Amino acid sequence: MSADDDTQNTEAADVWPELEKAEKLARGAALKWASAVFYRPDQLERLGQYRKRESQRTSSIQSRLKSAVQSYLEGVGSGLEQLRLALADTREVSCTLGEVRSEWSGKASGFQSLEHLREIASEHERLAAAFNNLPHLCSVPVAVIETRRLIESRQLLEAHARLMELECWQDDIHRQLQRTSSPSSEGASLVFDYFAGVRQLGEALAKELWDVIRCGLVLVRQDPTPFVSAVRIIEREERIDCTLLDTHDANPHLMPPGRPKKWRTKFFRVIEEAIAVRFRATYLDIRGPGLANHLVALQNSIMNDLTIVKHLLEQCCPPHYHISRAYMLMCHKCLSAYLQQVISWNLENSEIFTVLKWVLHVYHSPEMMGHPDLCSEVDLEELGPLISQDALEQMQNKYVNTVRASVSEWMQKALEVELLDWQRDQEPDVDHEGFYQTSLPTIIIQMLEENARVALVISEPLRDQMIVMGLYELETFLTRLREALVDYGKEWRKDHTNPKYYLHYLLAAINSCISLRGAIESLQQQQSTAPQYRVNRAPPCPQVVLERTTKRACRLVIDELLFEVQPQFLHLLSRSWLSDCEVIDGICNSVDQHCSHYRRVREPYFQFLVLESQWALVVEYVRTLMQKPMVCRNSEERSHLSDRMAQDALQLGDLFHRMSSRQDDDHCTCSQGPQSCEMLTGVLSALAEFIRINDTSMLSLEVSGLVTKYPDISEEHVLVLLDVRGDVPREVRGTVLDILQQNTHPLPQGYRPIFNDILVPARSMPFCLPTVKCA
Repeated sequence: MSADDDTQNTEAADVWPELEKAEKLARGAALKWASAVFYRPDQLERLGQYRKRESQRTSSIQSRLKSAVQSYLEGVGSGLEQLRLALADTREVSCTLGEVRSEWSGKASGFQSLEHLREIASEHERLAAAFNNLPHLCSVPVAVIETRRLIESRQLLEAHARLMELECWQDDIHRQLQRTSSPSSEGASLVFDYFAGVRQLGEALAKELWDVIRCGLVLVRQDPTPFVSAVRIIEREERIDCTLLDTHDANPHLMPPGRPKKWRTKFFRVIEEAIAVRFRATYLDIRGPGLANHLVALQNSIMNDLTIVKHLLEQCCPPHYHISRAYMLMCHKCLSAYLQQVISWNLENSEIFTVLKWVLHVYHSPEMMGHPDLCSEVDLEELGPLISQDALEQMQNKYVNTVRASVSEWMQKALEVELLDWQRDQEPDVDHEGFYQTSLPTIIIQMLEENARVALVISEPLRDQMIVMGLYELETFLTRLREALVDYGKEWRKDHTNPKYYLHYLLAAINSCISLRGAIESLQQQQSTAPQYRVNRAPPCPQVVLERTTKRACRLVIDELLFEVQPQFLHLLSRSWLSDCEVIDGICNSVDQHCSHYRRVREPYFQFLVLESQWALVVEYVRTLMQKPMVCRNSEERSHLSDRMAQDALQLGDLFHRMSSRQDDDHCTCSQGPQSCEMLTGVLSALAEFIRINDTSMLSLEVSGLVTKYPDISEEHVLVLLDVRGDVPREVRGTVLDILQQNTHPLPQGYRPIFNDILVPARSMPFCLPTVKCA
């Protein structure tokens, strides 16, 4: 490259920095290409060809660039020329506008004199419009009078035709005034005042029209002409409304006053109001027993109305009205609102039941809305529930609470009657099987089952809810019954001669509890689903309370038995007791006579009372032995005492076997009776054997056996037995007590303690056994 070229490139680079960068890239690409082409020596021979080809390519590129640059330069020159022409035109327009502005400012005062001419032209237009409509304006009063006469005579079609004509005149005049060059509100007000009679006619016609619609069900049966005329008028007005809405859609302010009338919408609203008024006005006082009759009459009235609508009214209305479907939906809506008012009253339980049954079963049945002729119009699912789910649940809860109060009151009355029966001077009644019975369980069971059966007529959930309520109330009642039994026992302890048949009514109360147990199980089996309980209240547990009540009655029976045999037990460990069997015979006779009443008790509490009586007698016998200790002075006395105790055990065993194996037509033999008897009498035999042993060294082994059989025997009980023997030295006592402590074990499962309930009094000097001869 020459120095001139370098200088030019430097200057170009200063002006166009991108040019230098492009040139460097081109040189680099050229060097890369040349090195690749002339890498081999044989390619140098073709150097001339390459130089010639590249020179031709360079010339072609330069010619294309020159052509493009030339074209761009010509376009720029043309644009500049157009800009010069536009600038000249703009300056000319600006000059012309200045001249116009100056001329207008000089002549503006001349246009103000034309304002008066504009007012005269506007007045001329109004007067021309009035002159053109003068014949109509003059005939308006006469037409108003004639139209009013037609309305009063209920010639509705002719009256409406005249009214349409008058309204057309009014609208035309108003439209012409609005189209004048300067419309004014004064002119429009003048037109409306002049046509005030027309608006009154429209109101009068509408009043007559809605009266006809309200009486539609009556008119279509007598003379449907007025109703058909009213429907035709409504359809005329709807067409006029549609036409005006389409015409004045772009300019709503040009819409005639009072439009659109929307009389078709008003038609259905009037029918709905008539239905609502029919519900309110037909029945004024429906409370009390008349509610059921009212609902029946309401059903008949609705079905009659729907029949008229289906067969008569539908023929008088256009098909697109779907009047049967619309009437059913409106009737459903109004009836729903009416029933909401009814259920808001303070209804009694029978009234609530009547409403629930009518709403849930009668309303949707084939005898009413589910009728085949009506199902084709509206589906029952589309109608929906007559009252909301929340209102239904509130009614059901109110019904349950009302029945709850009634059940609680009746249960209390039944308990009061039962308490009076307990004071009677005669035995309780017996059933066909010979068991004691009272009216209490029958009343309670019938009440609960009747409530559940009635609730099932409404729905299974309501039946379940009623059962849960009954179980809660029964739990409360059983608690009151248990308290009454406790008071009954306290009254008897104050005066054992009154009540006279204390034991008999206790047994009757046990039978009542047995009957109630069956009723509880029956109610629980009737529940269809898992019952829902309130979170803040525990589930009802009537079985637990019933068990406590029954056990309390049984305990009172056993207490009465112990009271009867207590005088005989006082003679135990006495001289008369050692000398003969009169004491134990008296005890057995008293027990046998007492337990003979148990046959009036149903299973399983017959055997329960028998076992409890046997247990109480043995415990009382051992308690007497522990609380009335004596000291035997020699082996003969010990043998005498142990023989007497063994004889008593045999007699009691015979008595227990008779009690456990007693059976008749009402009770079966208890298979566990003999084992229970042997276990109970075995306590007396073991104690007698402990006293009989002559070798004191064997007492340790005997105590070990006692602890094994009766793990609840305590150190105090063993010390009493050692004191009774009277021959146990201190060393042997210590050994026996050590063995007792070593063999102390927790009570096995299922073992019923005997000695735990026997308290040993503070130790004192025991009296010596008197020397007597055994019988």
